[in-house]
Amino acid sequence: EICNSSIPIASEASSFSVSTDTRSPVRHIYTYIPSTLPSPLETLGPFTPRIIIFSTPIFSSLFSCVTLKMPRTSSKKGLTGSAASTNPAADLFRSASSKAASKELERIDQLFHTYANASSGMIDPEGIEFLCSDLEVEHTDVRILMLAWKMQSEKQGYFSLNEWRKGLKALRADTVQKLKKALPELEKEVRRPSNFVDFYSYAFQYCLTEEKQRSIDIESICLLLDLVLGSQFRPQVDTLIQYLRTQIDYKVINMDQWMGFFRFVNEISFPDLSNYDSTLAWPLILDNFVELMREKQG
Repeated sequence: EICNSSIPIASEASSFSVSTDTRSPVRHIYTYIPSTLPSPLETLGPFTPRIIIFSTPIFSSLFSCVTLKMPRTSSKKGLTGSAASTNPAADLFRSASSKAASKELERIDQLFHTYANASSGMIDPEGIEFLCSDLEVEHTDVRILMLAWKMQSEKQGYFSLNEWRKGLKALRADTVQKLKKALPELEKEVRRPSNFVDFYSYAFQYCLTEEKQRSIDIESICLLLDLVLGSQFRPQVDTLIQYLRTQIDYKVINMDQWMGFFRFVNEISFPDLSNYDSTLAWPLILDNFVELMREKQG
């Protein structure tokens, strides 16, 4: 009724504003607040009646309607920041979440000190063995290497407090029991193709125990290949390990060669090696390996 009335808006409105936006079918917006709201609008409380006039090719004639707009929230006088919050429930939730996170971190730290060496302030190889015993896994289990990857541990056989916090917070594990239950899910996470390349690369870097070390001895590489790739590519890994242990040209393996092994087991048809092309950018050690394999195949 108000929309179709002949109320002189500009003269009777206690508030009057105009906005124009050529991108919207709403061309003109007039905010109209009469001094006395007629029924039923008088029951609308804080809502502000607005008269909107559409004027675009979509609407061949002027069309007006009344919409309701929630008023802007303004901070109470004298209140600023969190003190002026208008959502006590959200504040309570944030406070409870913060306290829960603090308690979780406290338990993670307590668990760390259960295994840490008091003098070094780190979990050392002995502490890791105790941890493995509590987790009921061997210290040579690939999941321990995956745990180190999750922590982004920098030194083989050692976990710092910050690394421990990073890994266990991500796993939502603040007890040994929770950590034990998290290991299968961690393995699934690592096995995803998007993560496994990073894990495979990390495994090599984790074994660089000396400053400025860039390569790893053949025997250690064979053990690492078996640990990281053995369960997925058993025939290829066994054959490659046999070759590495019998060849005499290489004493150590570098990162490029290590990543080449990963590409080889993923891309090359085995055991026929039919799609291996030595003219492509393969490490020379793999060229030699394939050549020997083809000679054996006749």
